[in-house]
Amino acid sequence: MSGRRKIIVVTDGDLAAQRAVKKAAENIGARCISASGGSPTPLEGDEIIKMIQTAPHDPVVVMVDDRGNAGIGKGEQVLFHIANHPEIEVLGVIAVASNTDNVNGTRVDCSVTRSGNIINGSVDKEGLRQSGMIVYGDTVDILEKCNIPTIIGIGDIGKMGGKDRCTIGAPVITKAMKEILIRSGYKIENGKNKES
Repeated sequence: MSGRRKIIVVTDGDLAAQRAVKKAAENIGARCISASGGSPTPLEGDEIIKMIQTAPHDPVVVMVDDRGNAGIGKGEQVLFHIANHPEIEVLGVIAVASNTDNVNGTRVDCSVTRSGNIINGSVDKEGLRQSGMIVYGDTVDILEKCNIPTIIGIGDIGKMGGKDRCTIGAPVITKAMKEILIRSGYKIENGKNKES
């Protein structure tokens, strides 16, 4: 496949998130790099880039996770490396809220609440609306140093009081991924992007 590979990055990688992210990627017709899941991120940036480059089609979904590290942890290092790679185009990042203290957070373009509503604001770990536009999480501070066109806030993927469970189709993370595709100019038909 020629040209820059188009990816969506999700800043969570624990087991519940992995299941929900895989389901959401399937829902929208994307490819998920399952090996990028883990808490913290188990692979180096170059390893993930090689996997992205061999994926059969775009968009490709990648997970990064700092495992609660308030500093620049493994997930953020990988995210920065991927976002600045010349052969990768990050369509958007889904910024996951957490209860980590001493983080700066990141400004979001919008958020998806646990009820599946797209709001002009931020959410907390439970997917509930918060004041302002900053989402606080352990793997989001580096986003201010990356040129990301769309950042969407979301609560704890696969959880949020059962509203994003994989067994019900992971609707909240699916909605966030669809919103990134729409804002990136993808045509969505029957829930999936037309190019898949």
